[in-house]
Amino acid sequence: MRLNTLRSAALSLFVLIEVNYPILSPQSGLILFAFLGVEFTLANDPVFDTHLSLLSNKDWLKRLCHFLLAIGTVGCFAYIFVQTEPLLKNFWVDGRSLGNRAGMESIVDYTVGSIGLLLVLESARRSIGWILPALAVLFMSYSIFGSILPDWLFPHRGYTWSRIVSQVFLGSQGVFGIALRVMFTYVFLFVLFGNVLEKTGSTSYIIRLAERIFKPTTGGSAKVAVISSGVMGSLSGSAVANTATTGTFTIPMMQSAGFKPTIAAGVEAAASSGGALMPPIMGAGAYMMLELIEPSVTYLQIIKSAIVPAILYYTALLLIVHFYSHRLQHTQGSLVSDLTPSTNDAPHYQAQGWLFLLAFFILILFLILKFTPFRAVSLSLIFTLMASCISPHTRLTFHDLLDAFMKTATSATSLITAAACVGIVLGMVTQTGVGTKLPEVLLPMAEHSRLLAFALLMFSTILLGLGLPSSICYLLVATFIGPMLDQMQTPPLAAHLFIFYFGMMAMVTPPVALAAYTAGAIAKANLMRTSLAAFRFALVGFALPYAFVFNPELLLISKDGNLLKMIVKIGLTFFSMIPLATGIAGFARSELTFGLRVALVLAAFLVLVSTKIWIQMIVVGIIIGIGIIHWRSN
Repeated sequence: MRLNTLRSAALSLFVLIEVNYPILSPQSGLILFAFLGVEFTLANDPVFDTHLSLLSNKDWLKRLCHFLLAIGTVGCFAYIFVQTEPLLKNFWVDGRSLGNRAGMESIVDYTVGSIGLLLVLESARRSIGWILPALAVLFMSYSIFGSILPDWLFPHRGYTWSRIVSQVFLGSQGVFGIALRVMFTYVFLFVLFGNVLEKTGSTSYIIRLAERIFKPTTGGSAKVAVISSGVMGSLSGSAVANTATTGTFTIPMMQSAGFKPTIAAGVEAAASSGGALMPPIMGAGAYMMLELIEPSVTYLQIIKSAIVPAILYYTALLLIVHFYSHRLQHTQGSLVSDLTPSTNDAPHYQAQGWLFLLAFFILILFLILKFTPFRAVSLSLIFTLMASCISPHTRLTFHDLLDAFMKTATSATSLITAAACVGIVLGMVTQTGVGTKLPEVLLPMAEHSRLLAFALLMFSTILLGLGLPSSICYLLVATFIGPMLDQMQTPPLAAHLFIFYFGMMAMVTPPVALAAYTAGAIAKANLMRTSLAAFRFALVGFALPYAFVFNPELLLISKDGNLLKMIVKIGLTFFSMIPLATGIAGFARSELTFGLRVALVLAAFLVLVSTKIWIQMIVVGIIIGIGIIHWRSN
């Protein structure tokens, strides 16, 4: 445990210092970052302890394998580091760096590179499962056997294993490319910031605040779950991790209030899955957009555009929970809602609340002042540490800080190994040129029907996102489809947010709804029913991306500068959340028939995706008319 703490502190301090005040070359910094992530993963998930039980009694063999893995990891990355870092140029082979002898590497270079690739694949398999490593192996096979493929599989000249190793491990276009750079430069520091803020107790302020606001309302426990999971999810950026963290107290709280286990778990999964969509942090997706969107956008532009859809998502979720709670109260006769937050924690509450608000205010202020995201979050982190010392209720001990480092390393290493593995895929895409061939197939469809093109993009993203972290899913899809996004007749930022949204929605899409399965395990509920409930509650997340690609005004992007049109469209969209919520919940003063529920949901979707204000107004009028008739009949 002490060694793990030392590793975690070393990783956190290295990133914090190197990103802000670089000493090493950019490539060497990424190599050391990848080494720390791979080594941490391999050391903390012993393969023979978890995967080969037949060898459980052969301790000597396990120790030997762990020793060989450790030696291989250190030796491999140390060699690449030395052969890349200019400060160590006296040790370069033939006096040239690894980058300068591309195409003329030695047998030692290829051997070390091959071992490094295997280590990256194995560490990714241990941290996130077999799907991404299998995809990487598939693309490497595609690169090798490209010359014998049929025409419909995009054949190419084919490449040798040495060319593959040179491309994806010895150069800067693969493992040590854009995916790892985003994790190193942006994501890790934001994860650290969130964990330090959580250690001060500031994140619990949101839970207490939600309890005070929703205590008198029906279904207050579920509404607290929605708000707290949304805020915590924005900090973590991981739907599964957030569900596992906040779900341990929100799900039992909802169950004790009368919600069925599947419903309680579904609400938690849907709320947690939207966390990465909520500015200002947005998990890892926002930082990847900084690298991928052309023409380039600022971080402030991304979070400004994401704010309205995020509020719409959680508005819909709160309304669904509200109407569903009234439905339970109507059918069961009562619904417990007496949340009882402590009344003697006023000093804790005030100190934590001020620190939480100040930390986010400082972060936004630095971004407005056009600080780079990594400098803004670094300064916000230092401010949080200093401000936390003012009150004994938020003051961090040295042990608290080490815990924050440990939690950051544990959650970030899976992203590091995943990013390194994604680098293999991206390297193969660049080498084979397959990334330019897929748009050739999709673009003719886009010319005939934008709706069809976006639907295909949605299914591709969800399919890939069923087994991958949402940020990694976004990176892969955006890389493949990137060349055609400029021709989709929608702002590039809207198209990229479209992909990112469906990467998140994959977390609640059956049959592999990872966030829903995590919540179902906590609630001890049927996993498939839980995933269906989560899918139903998160349904607005499947409609919003279509809404903002057809109506960029929802992203605060106006092509003609018409402010009134933007306000009207946003207002109509917010109104559509009411029929959508009542249709999904099946209740409005009384239970709704199945036909009326379907009609309300379809009408809400029509308001969301229609580009004509007059059509939206007509549909809104029809919805109001239906509402008045239903109200009078009850």
